[in-house]
Amino acid sequence: MSRPQYPSARRDDIVDDLHGTPVPDPYRWLEDSDAPEVKEWLDAQETLFRSAELEGRDHFRDRVAELLRSGSVGTPSWRGGRRFFTRRSPEQEHPVLYVADEAGERVLLDPTVLDPSGLTTLDSFQPSKEGDRLAYQISVGGDEESRLYVVDVATGERVEGPIDRCRYSPVAWIPGGEAYYYVRRLAPSEVPAGEEQFHRRIYLHRVGTSPDDDVMIFGEGLEKTNYYGVSVSLDGRRLSISASRGTAPRNDLWVADLAASSPEAPELVAVQQDVDAQTGLHFGRDGRLYVFTDLGAPRGRVCVTSPDTPGPEHWRDLVPEDPEAVLSDFAILDDMPEPVLLVGWTRHAIGEISLHALESGERIGDVPLPGLGSVGGILERPEGGHEAWFSYTDDITPTAIFRYDALTGETTLWEAPPGSVEVPEATTEQVVYRSKDGTEVRMLVTSRPGSGPRPTILYGYGGFGVPMNPGFSATTLAWVEAGGVYAVAQLRGGGEEGEQWHRDGMLGKKQNVFDDLHAAAEHLIATGVTSQDRLAISGGSNGGLLVGAALTQRPDLYAAVVCSAPLLDMIRYERFGLGATWNVEYGSADVPEEFAWLWSYSPYHHVREGVSYPATLFAVFGSDTRVHPLHAWKMAAALQHAQAGDRPILLRNETEVGHGARAVSRSVELVADQLAFLARHTGLKLS
Repeated sequence: MSRPQYPSARRDDIVDDLHGTPVPDPYRWLEDSDAPEVKEWLDAQETLFRSAELEGRDHFRDRVAELLRSGSVGTPSWRGGRRFFTRRSPEQEHPVLYVADEAGERVLLDPTVLDPSGLTTLDSFQPSKEGDRLAYQISVGGDEESRLYVVDVATGERVEGPIDRCRYSPVAWIPGGEAYYYVRRLAPSEVPAGEEQFHRRIYLHRVGTSPDDDVMIFGEGLEKTNYYGVSVSLDGRRLSISASRGTAPRNDLWVADLAASSPEAPELVAVQQDVDAQTGLHFGRDGRLYVFTDLGAPRGRVCVTSPDTPGPEHWRDLVPEDPEAVLSDFAILDDMPEPVLLVGWTRHAIGEISLHALESGERIGDVPLPGLGSVGGILERPEGGHEAWFSYTDDITPTAIFRYDALTGETTLWEAPPGSVEVPEATTEQVVYRSKDGTEVRMLVTSRPGSGPRPTILYGYGGFGVPMNPGFSATTLAWVEAGGVYAVAQLRGGGEEGEQWHRDGMLGKKQNVFDDLHAAAEHLIATGVTSQDRLAISGGSNGGLLVGAALTQRPDLYAAVVCSAPLLDMIRYERFGLGATWNVEYGSADVPEEFAWLWSYSPYHHVREGVSYPATLFAVFGSDTRVHPLHAWKMAAALQHAQAGDRPILLRNETEVGHGARAVSRSVELVADQLAFLARHTGLKLS
């Protein structure tokens, strides 16, 4: 293998002094994406990537596309006798929003009809409490800058919109469908330069009026990076508001009685403020207030109280914390002689649902599930009933929707995905290994029958409390079918073992996450699953940071790396995209102690000349407004300069897509390139 000829990238003598530490930044010029020299460099990188010898592209493109022909279906939301859900048929690029009632089902919103180019995505939707109107949000080209519209459900006609600056906005309808609460950023002219992505507020909007006339009800004078939640009870009497500083694993919470104060000026009563806990509220049809919280219970608990006494001192445990399982959600079924509570859990990342008496919380049984997999979105009818719906998937089963009937105790298939695909024979085993400090960590290992060592992809995330649960993956199955092994490490920083597991991998404990990944790799090698020259690591976003740190800390341990939409310059990350909302997860370089954490592992700053680094593919997206592609650009330039070996450092720079949802065909192309790259550099031979 010969060393590639890399595009020329100048190294500037830029060194910042931060808290007495010299911080070099030779490729800062790559932060200016509009500069002609940056565009020229990116064009040259794209030419280099497209010239790479990746013989498996066509094979993986065809197989991943075939596996994705399973399509998809979403959990139904019921409102006023109507059912709202999404479905994607095998030939469609995006999920389509449907509504079903006594007249049958019909398309309510098809993103591809709105935009035949396939660049428009449906970000979210929320029907009114009566089901006669629906608010939805769409964005274009991957920028996630949601614009809010309202349609008449009966006719499909647009009632109003767009309202811009609604990224990550909940919509809370007031009964009657004439008004709703929502979240909107202040206009750019009203905020300091560079802070246009922040400064959210909660507004009350009257349908048909100008958003300029909306009444601001919350957020003035609070932290600029706050995210807000807002909801209104089914009867319209109770309002709840939540505020979180960025992605912090804690929130402040207020409630208001809208019967005693006006919707325009609700009298808010604090439920919790300045408390290190995450709490959510559900106003029950029985008049009780149900509290979902990790206050004093890192794995979660369900409590009850009166809406008139919502503070923690009044909470009574209904479903206490489980010592091993993490509470994920719950649903109330009360149209039956003895009302019950369904509680969703993950036990070491495997889903289960328990059954409890609603009044006492006593566990009285379990909901039958199709297998050992992931359960999501337990939903009941808002007005009550004896049925609940939830999604289920595992490593060889595409996500399907199941229905549980509390009167019969039976779980039945409600709706399967519309496509039929043949999946390879494969099994998944959950193994336990020990990390550097002795902590037990789990890992899901999927393979076909056979023995190692085999080309293996080790995937991880390890951040923001996000769990790596089992689920159907065209990427995994295409790789395993071709003869490889796919392992998913359930690292600290995630949510597999509750909030403490998350906190053991954030801020000053972030090195635990990297140690967990290295230990997973060493376990796979020691047990004969793979060998160093056949082992690749893969991760995106926070997982891109993970593999970026891994390749700089242990370049000897990995043969190849795929690093997607990554954070890599951890000294300047707060200056770009949504970075300022993540300092509650990583820390801030402005604070001396936290700078020391970041400086200890920041991948861009740990690239060293004369080191033989793994073959590395950076994949970034031009419209990514969360993590700017500059992280990968700077890191790619640094690695190309430093690489002592012959293994390539490549950059795949894709336009008109962003950090999140995209058309299926664009996903197929990305995965095909990534798997073909990893196959070449781990020795996976395609027949």
